[in-house]
Amino acid sequence: MKTKFALTILISLLGAFIFPFPARADGIIIPNPPVCDPWPCPPEVIPITQLVIKFHHVDVTIQDQIATTHVDQVFYNPNSWEVEGTYIFPIPPEAVVTNFTLWIDGQPVQGRVLDAEEARTTYEEIVRQMRDPALLEYVGRGAVQASIYPIPPNGERRIEIEYAQTLTAENGLVRYVYPLNTEKFSAWPLDSVRIRVEVNEGVPIRAVYSPSHPVAVNRDSENHVTIGYEEDNVLPDTDFALYYSLGESQAFHLLTYRDPGDQTDPDGFFVLLLAPRPDTEERIIPKDVILVLDSSGSMDGEKFFQAQEALRYILLHLNPEDRFNVIAFSTGLYTYASRLRTTADVQEALAWVDSLSAMGSTDINRALLEAAAMADRERPTYLIFLTDGLPTEGVTDSQQILNNLESAAPSNLRLFAFGVGYDVDTFLLDSLAQGHHGTSTYVLPGENLDETLSAFYAKISTPVLTDLTLDFGNVVVYDVFPAPLPDLFAGSQIVVVGRYRQGGETDVTLGGIVNGVKQNFRYPNQTFVLDNRSTTGPHALFPRLWATRKIGYLLSEIRLNGPDQETIDQIVRLSIRYGVVTPYTSYLVTEPMPLGSTTQEHIIENVFEEMLALPTALAYGQEAVEKAIGQGAMAEAEAPLPSAQEVDGVVVADVVRNVGARTFVYYDGVWMDTTFDPESMDTVKVAFLSDDYFALLDARPELAAAFALGGRVIAMSDGIAYEVVPSDVDADPIEIPEIEDSSDGPSTGKDVSQQEEGGDNFACLPNLLSVTLLPVVLLLWRSRS
Repeated sequence: MKTKFALTILISLLGAFIFPFPARADGIIIPNPPVCDPWPCPPEVIPITQLVIKFHHVDVTIQDQIATTHVDQVFYNPNSWEVEGTYIFPIPPEAVVTNFTLWIDGQPVQGRVLDAEEARTTYEEIVRQMRDPALLEYVGRGAVQASIYPIPPNGERRIEIEYAQTLTAENGLVRYVYPLNTEKFSAWPLDSVRIRVEVNEGVPIRAVYSPSHPVAVNRDSENHVTIGYEEDNVLPDTDFALYYSLGESQAFHLLTYRDPGDQTDPDGFFVLLLAPRPDTEERIIPKDVILVLDSSGSMDGEKFFQAQEALRYILLHLNPEDRFNVIAFSTGLYTYASRLRTTADVQEALAWVDSLSAMGSTDINRALLEAAAMADRERPTYLIFLTDGLPTEGVTDSQQILNNLESAAPSNLRLFAFGVGYDVDTFLLDSLAQGHHGTSTYVLPGENLDETLSAFYAKISTPVLTDLTLDFGNVVVYDVFPAPLPDLFAGSQIVVVGRYRQGGETDVTLGGIVNGVKQNFRYPNQTFVLDNRSTTGPHALFPRLWATRKIGYLLSEIRLNGPDQETIDQIVRLSIRYGVVTPYTSYLVTEPMPLGSTTQEHIIENVFEEMLALPTALAYGQEAVEKAIGQGAMAEAEAPLPSAQEVDGVVVADVVRNVGARTFVYYDGVWMDTTFDPESMDTVKVAFLSDDYFALLDARPELAAAFALGGRVIAMSDGIAYEVVPSDVDADPIEIPEIEDSSDGPSTGKDVSQQEEGGDNFACLPNLLSVTLLPVVLLLWRSRS
């Protein structure tokens, strides 16, 4: 076992990259045998997953906080028999729908809205009948259902849905949620998933943030923003969540979460969104930009031409009060001017850049020291450093270069490193950026250097607040990322994540420097929640986001400074708790095991021993660059990283799944909550589908998503480990916790139907309570009767 384990770890380390994974949400298509006319009938035992969702496209328009959502889905029947049934989706309790239209193959169809109680009865009846708990996560929601036309063998049905809802703003922050975890309804990965959100508001839009998915944000104007997410060949596993803030003032939005059932680690998590006020461009901070370009022989050709184009873009987009200089380095040093110049000299500098050519060796040390000597300690200084190779001239030892720059550079200098290709010293570039409040970016072969560098400069062209600090008053916070905080730029935002103790209300102060003057901005009465009863929803993503950033930071520390047992310990324990698979914990997939405290300590010892036995990893080459990119992406993630489908040939979702803030590992037929320690904890046994089983879910609805994983589950709630056991196992009656009031207000049960001919094409539900929704779908087969 130990030999196999060690080999797995060694292979993982040599593989050198992060293994993200998908925690697939579980759902169900409930089959009943159709009438066998004509033959052949389907087999007597019908697989649960019967249909395939080929694509799922969502277009959302938000106008003055009124959101209209249009959904386009195609269902495919891969079976040799006809499928006929009922289309159902659950309704989130917090939403209010004002317009809902259901079309199937271009024809409007009738639908019925079930209130939460009717829907609950339907869900539980199906769960009892099918002995499959997959619908339990929807208990507590209403539903809309409609009959669908038969889908012939290898046939398709296209379903379009449109609904409208009013979004509310809390302290200027608007939230939109679209349930996207449709894996449960598809036998195969979806060919295409796309969400496009267009926001138009009457006041400026400040921060725009998705904690669930990597999104592209295009700010068309101060009041108009377009957000996009797109992915192919994927089984969606997380609801899509979007936040945006409104107002004339600087955006400062605190979002907090505390896992109510985690007694082993009761501290909370927070996400803080910072974005500048809309009039910041009128108060632009003058800055200095020093461009340092590698002009050695290895840069010759297309990449040097692209580098020149990028420099041209930056010079032409300097702000009026900015100053600049350009340094080209190879065997020697070529400086445009002996001192910083004003924008009046840009045209002359452009001609000088055009005259450059690539030849000679690479003297990185001299170029960096020359740039540091030019820095003005009174103005923000941004050093943009671009190279495609290792230091080969002058001082070539990376640590000595770092030490030299550390001694020479003023504290106001920010260094942004760009490595081109695989022959760059990732240790040097990452350490330079880390030591001087910047970032490192790697441009791979085939990528456009000019586009990458130009896009980067567009983000940092207008600083509005530098040297940021945060004071959280009487709330203790720790493990805050990014650290140190970056500067705040016009048209951009900063997403800060961290942890806190105790919680409560406090005043938070944001400090920074504007034009050489220290300023403080006070935000009173900020609340760090003491408890969240729900363990699902967008805020439940915060623990995994925080863990992703911290693990990325720790992996980079090991890569740059070497391994130590304490850091390995943190990585392993965070990976197990939050389901962020790393090179050290790929065994979660390839060798699942019970993860008690003794087992975790054994894993940590083995990993540390293997790390010490490995030769020192090279700082350059394809493997080193890919490691740097992967770990950098984790450390700067604004959402948990996308999930891969398999590791070493194992489908990850068959072994590891995330449910809200929790991680479950499948071992010996049981889904185990990783906060459960089998070596020190006893379980309260609950018979599957017993009266106690459903009574417990009534009292602790946050357990429903965990119980939906299957018929054998161990899940934690309020420090108690509840173990679902087979219904034929003797289980004593359990003490049901007191039911907490989670009323979401009244619902209606009206029919949805096509309006009279000549009227509106949309079937309207003006007073329908509940829903954002809908990609959660269920096809229930029509029974023989």
